[in-house]
Amino acid sequence: MTTMYRAPTRDLRFNINELLRAPAAWAAAPGLSDYSSEVTDTIIAEASKFAEEVLEPLYRSADQTGARWTPEGVIAPPGFKEAYRQYVEGGWGTLRAGTRHGGQGVPNSVGTAVEEMFASANLAFKLGPMLTQGAVEALEHRGTPQQQERYLPKMVTGEWSGTMNLTEPQAGSDLGQIRTRAVPEGDHYRLFGQKIFITYGEHDLADNIIHMVLARIEGAPAGTAGISMFLVPKVLVNPDGSLGERNDVACLSIEHKLGIHGSPTAVMAYGQKDGAIGYLVGEPNQGLKNMFIMMNAARLSVGLEGYAMAERALQQAAEWARTRVQGRPPVAAPGPLPIIHHMDVRRMLMLMKSRTEALRSVALYAAHQLDLAGHHADAARRTACQARGDLLIPVVKAWSTESGIEIASLGIQVHGGMGYIEETGAAQIYRDVRITTIYEGTTGIQANDLIGRKLGRDRGAALGALLDDIDNDLEAIMKGREIDAAIARDAKPYVKALRKAREDLLALLAKDAASAQAVAVPFVRLTGVVLGGWMMAKSAAIAQASLAGAGDDAAFYRAKLQSARFYIDHVMPEALAAAAIVAGGAAAVQQTAVELI
Repeated sequence: MTTMYRAPTRDLRFNINELLRAPAAWAAAPGLSDYSSEVTDTIIAEASKFAEEVLEPLYRSADQTGARWTPEGVIAPPGFKEAYRQYVEGGWGTLRAGTRHGGQGVPNSVGTAVEEMFASANLAFKLGPMLTQGAVEALEHRGTPQQQERYLPKMVTGEWSGTMNLTEPQAGSDLGQIRTRAVPEGDHYRLFGQKIFITYGEHDLADNIIHMVLARIEGAPAGTAGISMFLVPKVLVNPDGSLGERNDVACLSIEHKLGIHGSPTAVMAYGQKDGAIGYLVGEPNQGLKNMFIMMNAARLSVGLEGYAMAERALQQAAEWARTRVQGRPPVAAPGPLPIIHHMDVRRMLMLMKSRTEALRSVALYAAHQLDLAGHHADAARRTACQARGDLLIPVVKAWSTESGIEIASLGIQVHGGMGYIEETGAAQIYRDVRITTIYEGTTGIQANDLIGRKLGRDRGAALGALLDDIDNDLEAIMKGREIDAAIARDAKPYVKALRKAREDLLALLAKDAASAQAVAVPFVRLTGVVLGGWMMAKSAAIAQASLAGAGDDAAFYRAKLQSARFYIDHVMPEALAAAAIVAGGAAAVQQTAVELI
């Protein structure tokens, strides 16, 4: 019994309007003041319809059919082409792009909410537009005026799609080993090389594909210092914007994967003949810096995929538990009851629910920080918000995706043996979400980014400021109503544990990087769990205050209180274990003899 996904619009509105109070902040932020709560609610409602009515019906069939490679090109699963046409016509590609080239410039937090719904409804479909969005952002920041004028208008609408080409067969995540070379020729370059794992590197959904390719200009320094970024169109574009000849770009094959079968993961060849024509984006040898614009956007987008699939797994498991009758739970009843009455099933469902809600809140908070970093009227506030957004991105990417896999696995467990059977749909969710901890930087890469480029760069100042805000919020809540005051009070020890772990990690960084890297992933998890508890405590305070006169929303607010209490009791204790590993676990890793593994 596969459950049809339904978008969690009420929780999305709660996070943006009530928890973050984002519309009030936007009102004082130049460039965002047009986005009231009414406008936001309308966007969320319309996006939920597209997700449920257009993308959801293709979720199962795309997994079964998959994308198909042919010598003439890759053919998307049945229904994808029509869905993509509706995506373009509905203006969904324009949401987050800048207004200068036809975008709507919606706040990141609203765009993140929309992306979540699209990812839950059909992750394989959502990946294509995600990469286009990143390519658009890179060109907005680093493209020449001519490049922006020629390519951005149709990329923004989605008429042309975009990709990110980093990985090579011999390089993997070690970009310093990239061999793709670029030979200067007049106002352009000729590229020669091969790229692998290119999401939507070839497909039949759009008229053109604009590849953003990392390559090495002949004579450039070795390693990452010699990498440049190039714009390489699948079909060359004439000066008047019309399409010209096919470029020397070919898809050699697509991968056979564990999940996301509808998303073509391509092996791309550049320059099998005379060389693929490409145009330098930004300065020479600054390609990695330029590509990080795309990668940061993608890391937030992939992070939300973790909890988007967790939401789908929760809905699937909860519906199964409400209808599956098996065994006799320890409650007074005349006969067998659905398994949701079994205590352990109830525990698993609440683990799924409370963690998914916490993941969503933290990710939307991070997106909101990026909104303020780009638009707040005060320069000092913009700088502080940018530092906090930068700090949170690796946490969102790592913690959300690792948690998404765990939640999807719990969803299978709730189904029992039937969860291991493809027909129920639980297994597909697990297969699809499994990639999210790997692409756009593995969990280990995110953890090293957090401790090295973020904590190491400012000696933990940004995290310290965040912890101060958390403590102040919890102290304020503790002065309020009894129920939410208790939740805030019980969350405090875990915040203290994160504060101490921050000091422990800074001491390890001062000692040597290897010691810190040995416990970096537990530190990411610790940070995520505590941030989630903070968001849940704030949510509980809002829910408690809103219950009186809530009317039809009363059940929603009661559920918020229930989720917060469960999270504090069942999830936040993970923080103590992670903190203990950060404090004393590095030596055990460093002293491991690799030949004995």
